[in-house]
Amino acid sequence: MRLTKAITGSTSLVNPNIKTLHTDSDPSSIYHLLKSYALSSTNILKAQTLFHQIHRPTLSLWNLMIRGWSQSDQPIEAICMYNLMYSQGIVGNNHTYPFLFKACARVSDVSCGRIAHARVLKLGFESLLFVSNSLIHMYASCGDLGFARKVFDGMPERDLVSWNSLICGYSQCKRFREVLGLFEAMQVANVNGDAVTMVKVVLACNFLGEWGVADAMVKYIEENKVQIDVYLGNTLIDMYGRRGMVHLAREVFDRMRHRNMVSWNAMIMGYWKVGNLFAAQELFNAMPQRDVISWTSMITGYSQANQFTEAVRLFKEMMEAKVKPDEITVASVLSACAHIGSLDVGEAVHDYIRKYDVKADVYVGNALIDMYCKCGVVGKALEVFKDMRKKDSVSWTAVIVGLAVNGFADSALNFFSQMLREGFQPSPGAFVGVLLACAHAGLVDEGLEYFETMEKVYGVTPEKKHYGCVVDLLSRSGNLQRAYEFIKTMPMAPDDVVWRILLSASQVHGNIPLAEIATNKLLELDPSNSGNYVLSSNTYAGSNRWEDVIKMRGLMEESNVQKPSGSSSIEINGSNSSQDSCFVKLQEKSKLTAI
Repeated sequence: MRLTKAITGSTSLVNPNIKTLHTDSDPSSIYHLLKSYALSSTNILKAQTLFHQIHRPTLSLWNLMIRGWSQSDQPIEAICMYNLMYSQGIVGNNHTYPFLFKACARVSDVSCGRIAHARVLKLGFESLLFVSNSLIHMYASCGDLGFARKVFDGMPERDLVSWNSLICGYSQCKRFREVLGLFEAMQVANVNGDAVTMVKVVLACNFLGEWGVADAMVKYIEENKVQIDVYLGNTLIDMYGRRGMVHLAREVFDRMRHRNMVSWNAMIMGYWKVGNLFAAQELFNAMPQRDVISWTSMITGYSQANQFTEAVRLFKEMMEAKVKPDEITVASVLSACAHIGSLDVGEAVHDYIRKYDVKADVYVGNALIDMYCKCGVVGKALEVFKDMRKKDSVSWTAVIVGLAVNGFADSALNFFSQMLREGFQPSPGAFVGVLLACAHAGLVDEGLEYFETMEKVYGVTPEKKHYGCVVDLLSRSGNLQRAYEFIKTMPMAPDDVVWRILLSASQVHGNIPLAEIATNKLLELDPSNSGNYVLSSNTYAGSNRWEDVIKMRGLMEESNVQKPSGSSSIEINGSNSSQDSCFVKLQEKSKLTAI
């Protein structure tokens, strides 16, 4: 048990060779010397050595040591000192317990705190305001909000510290609705909040999306002249950044007398949220120093803006600056590598992960699979998948889609079956991979059967991309009329991608009537796309209808359409799941906390 360990653990700091001092030799000088040592973070061990020289130390000296250890980097030793003192028959006074409760809070030892609480009740100290406040803080910090509230409700009088201690506890346990309720009760009690209160209330608004309350808090801060310290300033920047109100976030940032790394990072992320790449880069360049979150914010931001080359370039700069990336950084840069097919950089990042023991969580694993599949190295993708300790539905989807688009249709379908056997719910993306695999393998009936089971068996509502895959499945196999009839039954309006699939297949199979239908639809939906004119022209040329070829090229010239620069394809994944998850994780990692 922790209490027993604490009692025995304290003896290790006693030096048996030190000559014992008597308190009657010079008690005043000993007290002041011990105090100077005990309340200094660098001299606490000297205080311990001096304390054990004293014969029969007084309660005030015990209290000094408990206080000193409670605020040191070894708060467990404060509990050791208290238990050693108690074992010698000294019960402590009202100055003992607040620092003992502080130590319990710091090490989350609620069992020790409860025992000490019982002793406080016997001694009658709970009626003292500062003792009750320390109890609320202890219980709240340990997550025992029931006891914290019980102490709070039983207090004959409360001050701002009482309210803040409870509010901070609810905030720490993510009970944000209760935070707002407590603040309302605090106003009814005519207690004005300070910067600590406002940090927790605005933070609650951020999580709950209570922007009306957040704006009221900004007004409250102004009317009550609440000092905006670095923590409150950071919270306000985060609040405005989440809402895309970067001009107001920048006003707070510029007014802050003191800023820390969080201030700069929150402001950069706010700019990225609204797509202001220039301002984000400008702020990044002006930073007095940068941490891994600063670099990762920029890399992820460039990826979110589809500037993947810039994301990779910045990652290389980060390596040159000798800043160690974390799992979020590597997942973001791997996503960028996947989009631009930068296999060499992707492999280098993978080597770095293994060499420097970067935490390879499920997001990193998924990003590696996606990168290798998009670069056509399916074997390595499968190795990563096999080595992953934890897999989620995104992992399975990435492998299934990766195998399908690289032509391994049978393997894709086998992995889908294995995913189901292992109890994973298939995602919409996984069904895209299955339908693509069936299309590439010419498995028309199987593909249609998978499509039918989506909603009936697995509760996955087919989306436009799934309907596009079925059109592709039927068109590739030459079932053009069936594909056209399927298009007409779609519950949503077919987009240009669907009609382009039908037009392309009509060209291959020389079906002029359907090609003309698809062309007319495309010219309505996407008249500026030169690929539509070229596909239609090629279809006519394949049937030796040269007059229609000339007519189509004339339409293209009349419309002043540019020549094609690339081809279109069905969007398989929609948004990149790994990249989106990384951005969320980054926001969580840089989340602002109060004192």
